[in-house]
Amino acid sequence: MSDNKVDIISGETEKSVDTPKMHTFSILSLIYFIIAHMAHHLLTALPQPMLPYMQQEFKLNYTKAATITSAFSISGGLSQLPAGWLADRIGPTFLITMGIVGVAIGGLFVGLSMNYWMVIGALVFMGLMSGGYHPASTPLIAMSVPPHLKGRAIGLHLVGGNSSFLFAPLIAAEVAGMWGWRGAYLTLAVPTAVLGTMFFFYLNKRYGKAHIEAMKKKQTEEKPPQPGYKRRLWAFLIMMVLGGGAGATVHSFLSLYTANELGATNEQAARVLAWVFMHGIYGGFIGGFISDKIGSAKVIIATDILGGLLIFGLVGVQEYNVAYIAVLISLGLVHAIRFPVAEVFIMGQSPAKHRSMIYGIYYSTMQYTGAIFAPIMGHFIDIYGFHTMFTFSAYAVTAVAFITAFFIYDAKD
Repeated sequence: MSDNKVDIISGETEKSVDTPKMHTFSILSLIYFIIAHMAHHLLTALPQPMLPYMQQEFKLNYTKAATITSAFSISGGLSQLPAGWLADRIGPTFLITMGIVGVAIGGLFVGLSMNYWMVIGALVFMGLMSGGYHPASTPLIAMSVPPHLKGRAIGLHLVGGNSSFLFAPLIAAEVAGMWGWRGAYLTLAVPTAVLGTMFFFYLNKRYGKAHIEAMKKKQTEEKPPQPGYKRRLWAFLIMMVLGGGAGATVHSFLSLYTANELGATNEQAARVLAWVFMHGIYGGFIGGFISDKIGSAKVIIATDILGGLLIFGLVGVQEYNVAYIAVLISLGLVHAIRFPVAEVFIMGQSPAKHRSMIYGIYYSTMQYTGAIFAPIMGHFIDIYGFHTMFTFSAYAVTAVAFITAFFIYDAKD
């Protein structure tokens, strides 16, 4: 049975044949993947905005508060590695489903937790379940579109995830104001489970074993990466570990910084990440579009340097006001532009047969570094304060971006 396929970006219609099409992505597929990405992040977006409520209830210092977000991030990073390896071998359906439905079950456990250690255990479980989504979904999308449109396709996919980081904190803040932080987790666990189950049936129908095998066969026909790809990948991962880790620690403490240092209410602090992610609705597509035009390496270098400079701007604002929100919005736009471009960069610098595994390493690195650095940052914040440690992070992000730029600037997509 054949049907019409519409190119995800250009809008051109092709007649499909009975064999799977590699370079077309139906409008329905696009919608499903955006919704799936949104569902995946509805609950994973909550640990940071709900932190002021948990700190208040459990009477936590900054080190223990950071351990809450680290429990999720470390376990999530740990699960990315085997997930990337498995995605190359068993296909994406099971891993993507666990990345949504499993997260919903973990969110339910968090909402039913009665003490600090129960919260930690539930977040560890949620993190372990979350690890399969990205290493499985991104290569699947990449195999379905023409090479010159991969940036825009991945950028559109990120709209779903970024929309959760925008809207989930806003919804959670309202729910937490009425029913507490537990109510926020329980409320958002329901749509996550429902949407994950729907997407499982869609994947089984649309991306069966024969389809996946045909896509993999097509993928093996790709040209090998340009010479020097290992050097560029290592430099990129160092950028993510050192620079990305330093920047991620600032994000980990934004809600606490806003509430405790700038005097905002818990509800205002819970909405901080919504300001950061408000550009995610369109920023990912912009980043992908620019990347398709000028190359991913240039975009990564520019946005990493800007990210460090904007952290300097963040610590320069001393109260919760319009200027502070403006810096948060600018920081969020830079991140939204960079996210899809980083994935395009990896795609161009990795052998096809190992791509999911390399994505697993990338996502693991992203989560691990921030998670490991966060309790350390919390310890030093307890000693030296927010301003000193945020300034240190700004220097670290900017310096690492400049140094690693010399090793990745010649990358071609």
